[in-house]
Amino acid sequence: MRARREASGAPQLYMLSVEDARAADLASIQAAGGTPEPVAEVVDRDIDGPGGPLPIRIFRPVLGEPLPVLVYFFGGGWTLGTIDTADAVCRTLANAAGCLVVAAGYRLAPEHKFPAAVHDCHAVTAWVAANAAELGADPARIAVGGDSAGGNLAASVTLLAREHGPDLVGQLLVYPNTDYRSSTRSLREGTDPYLFNATSVTWYWDHYLTSPADGGDPLASPLLAADHIGLPPALVITAEYDPLRDQAEQYARTLSDSGVPVTLTRYDGMIHGFFCMAGDLADGRRAQEEAAAHLRTWFTT
Repeated sequence: MRARREASGAPQLYMLSVEDARAADLASIQAAGGTPEPVAEVVDRDIDGPGGPLPIRIFRPVLGEPLPVLVYFFGGGWTLGTIDTADAVCRTLANAAGCLVVAAGYRLAPEHKFPAAVHDCHAVTAWVAANAAELGADPARIAVGGDSAGGNLAASVTLLAREHGPDLVGQLLVYPNTDYRSSTRSLREGTDPYLFNATSVTWYWDHYLTSPADGGDPLASPLLAADHIGLPPALVITAEYDPLRDQAEQYARTLSDSGVPVTLTRYDGMIHGFFCMAGDLADGRRAQEEAAAHLRTWFTT
């Protein structure tokens, strides 16, 4: 994968305008994600959000029965991405976990700074719980998840849900950002110019936050929450060659120390983004299978 990127000569996303980076990010993910799986039903709609209408996409693997739900937040550094970004992953998880998957749209930075995305994602989660009967969903079996910035948003939503509802049965955190102030080894050493690197991390944070002080808010940096007691069970997936690896793994340990059931899996040899590269990387497929297995467990416990 690294050799292919080097050979392509494609510039890093942070070297592009935001508009061009958004287009390049979507094209890259769709190319590496594999052929999207068919599901029984896909419905696009808008719901009311804190700042206006929010798009959602509902993936149903089977018709005619109430299903548990995964609310999924796409990655892209809070700056890139759409529900199209997560389409292939959501289809796979819906089929493999036997659940309804709701891909949540949210307002992007830099047009909409922190905490707009967090409150949008919590609003979608609360809407799913409140409208479960209409969706054919089970409001007692809702999990949240996401990759990269989407994993950050999922972790932040669990903090909001602990205080304001709805009750959640699990959180799927795929190489999430967890601490704006992080200076871990993986971040310091993440300098490869052909991979997602420390410069990428800074570029996204700079778009997302109005000021560095916002990075100390637990809704931006969930690792900094006063406590993590009572949060839902978690699966934390990391990649060996990812600048976010250490802070994600630190978050897993913090959850565990707070009594939260946690599974932490590091995929050796993998890079940031591999979870969405199931078309190119066998470990991407295996990580999605692991995620689906945990969803099934949470939904049946």
